[in-house]
Amino acid sequence: MSTSHSTAHGSHKDRPYRLGIAFSGGGARGLAHAGALMAIEEAGLKPDIVAGVSAGSVIAVLYAAGMRPIDMATMFARSNFRKLTELSYGGGGIFKIERFGRFILDALDSLGGMRCIEDLHIPTYIGVTDLDNARSVAFCEGEILPRMLASCSIPVIFPPVNINGVNYVDGGVLRNLPAWVLRDKCDTLIGINVSPILPKKEHKTLVQVAYRSYHMMLKANQVDDMAMCDVAVQTDDLTDYQVFDLRHIKQMVVSGYIHTRRALEKAGMWNPSTTDKSSK
Repeated sequence: MSTSHSTAHGSHKDRPYRLGIAFSGGGARGLAHAGALMAIEEAGLKPDIVAGVSAGSVIAVLYAAGMRPIDMATMFARSNFRKLTELSYGGGGIFKIERFGRFILDALDSLGGMRCIEDLHIPTYIGVTDLDNARSVAFCEGEILPRMLASCSIPVIFPPVNINGVNYVDGGVLRNLPAWVLRDKCDTLIGINVSPILPKKEHKTLVQVAYRSYHMMLKANQVDDMAMCDVAVQTDDLTDYQVFDLRHIKQMVVSGYIHTRRALEKAGMWNPSTTDKSSK
């Protein structure tokens, strides 16, 4: 089952969930989402539904499968881009993404071996872009791996992923923050954008130029979704970190924590005394 892009807002009484979190794409900077989740848990909050795009879909899936935010950071700190990908000679992308898929499957196996989205402990949506029909789609059931890999498949860098005869790529191409998926489903929506874009002069490699150009598209398509959120978090201090560089995970996690805590405090949602210690 999937849902296509819609802009209609449901009424308060139509929303079945209390708290939803939308995680943006951002490559390695997606690890800032782990820090954001640490702050959210420390505030005594727990999402009833989540949605993610690209790196955000990885965090959403792992969290919904039961992985602690700190363990996400540790897991990726032990790897690097070369271990997770390999060069492709044809097939629509510079790199293959299968190694990354095996990396995620190993993580899911450590959490009980869940393979389908509907088996996750928290209702989860994975945002992708339907390349054939030029539309945003969000999957809430079906096999996790192909849908998550599609959500992570940055055009040119990685090849499209074919699911049931349709080619899908990174959800960030059209909507990099999946607030549109959750707005009608929850009373309170927290959106976390780890893809800031600020002026930058150095573009040395083909990958850097391709991703910078792609990132400029994201800037435009995030505005509406940020406006949909009750609490909008943005990690502007991460703009200098490379999208595939996993050497600065600690700084990314800290940034996610600090910016999310500030946003929750501003929204009057910071109440650490009610934190559920068992969720740590």
